[in-house]
Amino acid sequence: MPTTHKHSRKMTILWISAIVLIFGTIVTPSIAKRLKSDQVVDINRMAMTQDVMYSESKLSYIMGEDGPRKVPYFDFVDQKGNAFSAESLMGKITVVDFFFTTCPTICPIMSSNLSRLANTFNEYPNVQFVSISINPRYDTVDRLAVYKEKYNAATKQWYLLNGPVEEVYGLARDGFFMIAKEDDEAPGGFEHSGLFALIDSNGYLRSSTDGFGNPLIYYRATITPEEKIDENGEEEQITLLTEDINRLIKETHGNH
Repeated sequence: MPTTHKHSRKMTILWISAIVLIFGTIVTPSIAKRLKSDQVVDINRMAMTQDVMYSESKLSYIMGEDGPRKVPYFDFVDQKGNAFSAESLMGKITVVDFFFTTCPTICPIMSSNLSRLANTFNEYPNVQFVSISINPRYDTVDRLAVYKEKYNAATKQWYLLNGPVEEVYGLARDGFFMIAKEDDEAPGGFEHSGLFALIDSNGYLRSSTDGFGNPLIYYRATITPEEKIDENGEEEQITLLTEDINRLIKETHGNH
């Protein structure tokens, strides 16, 4: 038994030595070479461009506790005083944001980007754009209509909505998991997310996935395509959103 034990121990040491030799001969020079060229990993997520991360991706469903997240019921009015509810999303590809007309910071950029998108898809009746006011007490139907004209959106498919304030906040919070609330310390007195949400023709939240298969969930709405990258190093995603709307158009047509 002692002889067998010594033999086994000797074989283990030989195997470990062989592995160390192989690692030192093959792997270590490779790592050293990559360190010299600043290529420590093959896929560095922080350094991946938008094209690399999203160009080949498929549109994902945004999952909740009970499965794919669907926009819950709501019943508001648009800038013409016409009813606009969750049912108005059915059969349409929709981009949604939350805003207010007196916003002094991000809303003008968001609305300019949304106007651009609305005019891009002006010839597609199954694509629509929805901006929901988080200050509905002030943002009356008439003020919403004036605001739309200010941003030169000729399309009939951009709807600006007014609804009961608590229902608006509930929809943002529970339906979209976005921030929308009064805040005396925030510019303009309100705080909200600077994001666009993409909804498919069945009312489900959709988005691209990144190079790791994770859903993007929302799209940055506060950077213009011309700006490309903001001061924080974040890339614009209006171009990506445009591509994903086109993907949903193809998907919708393929299902008919």
